[in-house]
Amino acid sequence: MNGAPPPDFRPVAGAVARLLPAVADDQLGAPTPCPDYSVRELLGHLVMLTAAFRDCARKDLGPTTDTDPNSARPVLDPDWRALLPRRLDEIADAWSQPAAWEGTTRAGGVTLPAPVAGMVALNELVVHGWDLARATGQAYNPPEDALHVSYALLAETGDDDPMRGVIFGPIVPVPTGAPLLDQVVGLSGRRPSWPR
Repeated sequence: MNGAPPPDFRPVAGAVARLLPAVADDQLGAPTPCPDYSVRELLGHLVMLTAAFRDCARKDLGPTTDTDPNSARPVLDPDWRALLPRRLDEIADAWSQPAAWEGTTRAGGVTLPAPVAGMVALNELVVHGWDLARATGQAYNPPEDALHVSYALLAETGDDDPMRGVIFGPIVPVPTGAPLLDQVVGLSGRRPSWPR
């Protein structure tokens, strides 16, 4: 992390958790900015990724960390309203431990430096929080320091990077001077104006 202290996951995990009570059951089939995911599948993905990156931080390697997230469509646990807030707390707690940021670890079946895994995990919360907020018509204000982490990660993956098309879509240009959240969203391959 270039000598800087590791980012705190708690504020962005809290921002995502605050969206959950307002997700209505009749919104679960609605589309999201993730073109292949309904709200139900996006929530299922969040349940899976919070477990995977929690275990990634703990170096508790196994099925959660070794499964390619694209290997199957996410299935939403019926108890998601209780489970996902708990998982968000767990991922924040796991990445608050200094050892989480040391050495190497695994996520999605890929071995990578722990600091990179931490940045990817934080970015997943930032971007998928935005996806969920847009799909359910809610305001979303992730912390600025988390947005800077996402921007730094995403800005390193240009349109010719192999990660484009695997994790991120093609970069969507945004106007000069756009809010940092819009810049992050565009770098992730989403239109900040979605659904327009």
